[in-house]
Amino acid sequence: MSPLGWIVITTVGVSLTAWVGVLTLFLRDELTDKILLGLVAFAAGSLIGGAFLHLLPRAVAETESADTLPLFLTVIGGFCLFYVLEQFLRWHHHHATTHEHEPVSYLVLVSDTLHNFIDGLVIAGAFLVSVPLGLVTTLAIAFHEVPQEIGDFGVLVYGGFDRRRALVLNYLTQSTVILGGVVGFYLDNVFADLSTFLLPFAAGNFIYIASSDLIPEIKREDDTLRSVLYFLVFLVGIVLMLGIRLFGGVTG
Repeated sequence: MSPLGWIVITTVGVSLTAWVGVLTLFLRDELTDKILLGLVAFAAGSLIGGAFLHLLPRAVAETESADTLPLFLTVIGGFCLFYVLEQFLRWHHHHATTHEHEPVSYLVLVSDTLHNFIDGLVIAGAFLVSVPLGLVTTLAIAFHEVPQEIGDFGVLVYGGFDRRRALVLNYLTQSTVILGGVVGFYLDNVFADLSTFLLPFAAGNFIYIASSDLIPEIKREDDTLRSVLYFLVFLVGIVLMLGIRLFGGVTG
């Protein structure tokens, strides 16, 4: 099979991880509401872990210059852009005739789209080196995506989307991994350079969403036992990202 065939098949497979949230369709609404904050906490930990343990290390490794200042300025730029974007969304949210969805829902969709496109570029680059490396890279990314997709789905529902629409939107953003893979195959040399910008930019997005939107939500919990539980779930998200980094064989 050609490298392009491997890229298409594997990225389609990775895109299907977005449907993991379908399991919640079989749960009662009351039970779903109880676990949403847990999913939000899990998403926050996954985003923090993904930014500091995957995206930033990969960005540093791909930086040819010894001067990493531009890289970290890009992180700050990604953080600030999402701050401005959220303020605009909040303004629009408060002036719209209907107030259905929280701005963080849209931020998650935008950030996830960018992140999945980057994953597609990485998978394409790996398969262009060798099929075994491509398969290992795909497996690592798939393991990375499963917990994040569960968390993202929880954030979308918590932000106001019904569960079916959240599933569809989650898949549409996840499917950009396929586009990234195809684009990466045909424009490998161009996007190899561009990824040094996209990686820290996406990391800044992740850090902003986790610290500004998700963590404050779980900190509102007044019950001490539940608050501790949510923090432990948050740590589970980070530890899982660390485990993938240490034992997954590929930085991603």
